[in-house]
Amino acid sequence: MAPIPKTMKAVQIERTGGVEVLQYKDVPVPSISENEVLVKNEYIGVNYIDTYFRTGLYQNPKPMILGREGSGTVAAMGSAVPQSLGFSKGDEVVYMGTSAYAEYTACPAEKALKIPNGISSSDACAAFLQALTALTLVEETHKVQSGDWVLVLAATGGVGGWLCQFLRAKGAKTIGTVGSEGKVDTAKEQGADVVVIDRPGQGDVLEIVKDCTDGQGVAAVFDGVGKETFDRSLECVARKGTVASFGNASGAVEPFLISKLSAKNAKVARPTLFNYIYTRQELEHYSNELWKTMIDQKFTVRIHEVYPLKDVARAHTDIESRKTMGKLLLKP
Repeated sequence: MAPIPKTMKAVQIERTGGVEVLQYKDVPVPSISENEVLVKNEYIGVNYIDTYFRTGLYQNPKPMILGREGSGTVAAMGSAVPQSLGFSKGDEVVYMGTSAYAEYTACPAEKALKIPNGISSSDACAAFLQALTALTLVEETHKVQSGDWVLVLAATGGVGGWLCQFLRAKGAKTIGTVGSEGKVDTAKEQGADVVVIDRPGQGDVLEIVKDCTDGQGVAAVFDGVGKETFDRSLECVARKGTVASFGNASGAVEPFLISKLSAKNAKVARPTLFNYIYTRQELEHYSNELWKTMIDQKFTVRIHEVYPLKDVARAHTDIESRKTMGKLLLKP
């Protein structure tokens, strides 16, 4: 491998705000601790959570390099990285961490995984955070069973598309919402049995849920939209069902009376992926299941676009428009 340079290109923010706060600049290549690996990034994932840190919905010390996942090659290893992880310089890995919007990222070795044969670096990066989110939602937040009716909001979005594929593999029946006519076919291709255009005058989600379920409601609602849809999600869920509110695309869900849940003995969860893969054992378990399912079920890895790192503002504008389908990647 080429020598590691002293500086690199990265995207940093010094204050919160719109896309104008994203600075593409030269910064020092990070030093690694004894338990970290230095990854030369080939692809970097763009996730909605990145916009939360940029806008200030989620707080973090500044200056800050954005980004929570990437894939690339191991350029250096700390002295105490366990041999049991099996890493060597030059290995292709995918990781979750921080400061991924850069040419190089220092990542805890425990949060990196070798990319298996049969999975490309771009597909691994495109799948890692969002597909693991979907997998843990249907396995842990609400254990979906074959035959269950399930409602997935934003069914062609990053997590929504993966949810539809996992639900189809489980034998569930999926109602998916989309924002436009142009997304209907994609939602069906990814596994949605019924697709609703969720716009005024075009589709009544609650009525369609009632029609599909003989008025009973769905066993689970996977809602990554947040504020705009939360009350409706509570209406759509069946008795003893679960509303999994896992995102804030329309803003954070406002406080509500917990007594609302007693009408149906419904459950509300606000999960985050990182608490499902907190230990190395959990991360390896779900990642191995993800890779195996992707290969065995021939899952579609839908990449919306690969953007040059310097075009990060356009990527953020696109993901916030809620008009994209699939994963947005950056390439240094």
